[in-house]
Amino acid sequence: RQISVVHCFYFRGGAELLFDGVRKHRVTLPCQPEPWDIRNLLKWIKQNLLKERPELFMQGESVRPGILVLINDADWELMGELDYKLQDQDNVLFISTLHGG
Repeated sequence: RQISVVHCFYFRGGAELLFDGVRKHRVTLPCQPEPWDIRNLLKWIKQNLLKERPELFMQGESVRPGILVLINDADWELMGELDYKLQDQDNVLFISTLHGG
């Protein structure tokens, strides 16, 4: 039986503007048969937290280019990106490196 897990999600560099300006979200993800991975997490964030302009945050099933993702302060590329299995108390940080001019 999969237990629900608690995570903190942080949005910085302008990404928080897509989430009603809220920079930190402390979330208990619902139980599901399979462990949560980043791929499923992004779908959940899009459905439950993202407030506007999803195309500025997501592209396909991943984040769009220009959004840096850190899992517990490590680049997600080192952690398996979309396939990373979330652990209880993980911190996931999304930083937009795109700036309007």
